[in-house]
Amino acid sequence: MAQQNKIVVEAAPREQRGKNEARRLRLTGKVPAVLYGGKGEALALAVNTKQVSAILRSESGHNTLFQVDLGGKHEPAIVKDWLTDPITGKLLHVDLIRVAMDVRMRVEVPVHTFGEPSGVKVQGGVFETVERDVEVECLPADIPSEFRVDVSGLALNQALRAKDLPIDPAKIKLITDPERVIAHVVTLKVEEEKPVEAVAADAAAPAEPEVIKKGKKEVEGEEGEGEAKAEKSDKGEKKK
Repeated sequence: MAQQNKIVVEAAPREQRGKNEARRLRLTGKVPAVLYGGKGEALALAVNTKQVSAILRSESGHNTLFQVDLGGKHEPAIVKDWLTDPITGKLLHVDLIRVAMDVRMRVEVPVHTFGEPSGVKVQGGVFETVERDVEVECLPADIPSEFRVDVSGLALNQALRAKDLPIDPAKIKLITDPERVIAHVVTLKVEEEKPVEAVAADAAAPAEPEVIKKGKKEVEGEEGEGEAKAEKSDKGEKKK
């Protein structure tokens, strides 16, 4: 299902950079951001933290299409990347990319399954999820929030593949290999127990002397320059 509601994120030009400025912005309910891509130049911005966080928590997540409000001028965009504090979970920095509404783009769309496979319920198999998203190409207005698939008919040793997803070929092109396994029902593996004689023999065998190897001392790599790296050093962590 494509996104219909118009979502707006308030933004303002950001004149200064650095850790101190970033902390000051966060205290005022804003977060440092960069808007780039398309035909415009890269802009350093301060955006509304609550609005961006709500987008990332939404059903469509980082694929959500929204309008960046720059003093009344709106530019369509999506979230390209973001950093959060690993302890508090607070948003530290966000990268936004401009979107041309008439140009097709590639995005990752999550796949959610529901129902209990017959291969599990009747045949005693185990349901395993192999891939949680697929890559597709479409116009920004046609970006799906997710693909939902009923797997209740999946029997033992059967698989749900990318080609089985409910994709409208008139609007959306599947980039992921159509044969890629998304989920399957497999046989539960049972480890064979050793005979009693083998276990007794292992217990009676003399233990080999432990060999201690001196490892090489790890050398920490230097962090590259740039604002995103500076935010990382501020206990930030990148999410995908």
